[in-house]
Amino acid sequence: MFERPGQLALARLDLSPPSEEDVVVDVHFSGISTGTERLLWTGAMPPFPGMGYPLVPGYESVGRVRDAGSRSGRCIGDTVFVPGAKCFGSVRGLFGGAAATLVVPGARVVPIDERLGDQGVLLALAATAWHAIAPGGTLDAPELIVGHGVLGRLLARLCIAAGAPAPTVWERNPARSEGAAGYAVLDPDADPRRDYRVICDCSGDAGLLDALIARLAPGGEIVLAGFYSEPLSFAFPPAFMREARLRVAAQWQPSDLATVKRLAESGALSLAGLITHRSAPDAADLAYRTAFGDPGCLKMILDWRAYA
Repeated sequence: MFERPGQLALARLDLSPPSEEDVVVDVHFSGISTGTERLLWTGAMPPFPGMGYPLVPGYESVGRVRDAGSRSGRCIGDTVFVPGAKCFGSVRGLFGGAAATLVVPGARVVPIDERLGDQGVLLALAATAWHAIAPGGTLDAPELIVGHGVLGRLLARLCIAAGAPAPTVWERNPARSEGAAGYAVLDPDADPRRDYRVICDCSGDAGLLDALIARLAPGGEIVLAGFYSEPLSFAFPPAFMREARLRVAAQWQPSDLATVKRLAESGALSLAGLITHRSAPDAADLAYRTAFGDPGCLKMILDWRAYA
């Protein structure tokens, strides 16, 4: 529970009583998001529906259904992905997935192959990536991806899994330049290209637009796939000369999750090597600080199995 920005506590909270449409899930693993959760942690999150403290964060949980209401549509024993919950009474659930036990509508959880294990927490981020590059379900693959964190790696892997040409990925941090699988990772200064048709930015850096516009082909598009806490701006003349287009990729939709679930379960999309750190919940304070402050940490997960 984030009691306030920068202050985390492990606490016991009363859960909302489950209805016949709900399931009770024993959470096995939950992921820490270095995008939205970092903003909640620092207090930099812009005004957002449901914002306020104290709150339970997390929207990347995997667990097993312990109890299922008669109208939940789920079965006891199902392994499910849970994209958050609102079951903590007066404590806000934004997004409410970082807990040992959750009460959530059965329609909200997604059954997954239990063989995915802890990698199942990555499905939300993979769905975010697919939503960015396949608006409306039609792939418009980027030629350049900015940032080689987990989202950038998933974007690149999805392009290849979908049969598109391998993209180029920019990364300035040497600690994150390794681990490419079938695509090139370059420092931007080592890349001479200035004719990219589609650039997908997942850096969250509000000051990059001018540099990215300078790399576009005429009529090219920049897809903003990160989450930006600062206002974005750009110089108009270069954008005018290129007739540049900007597109904001918002939250993933159920169809996006269904697509990446199918790709991951079939093996077409590999989720291997993206979870680099694991922690017990009683060390969550250090886990969150590591997730947000250690460039070698791609993805931190909390292992809740001892609390079931």
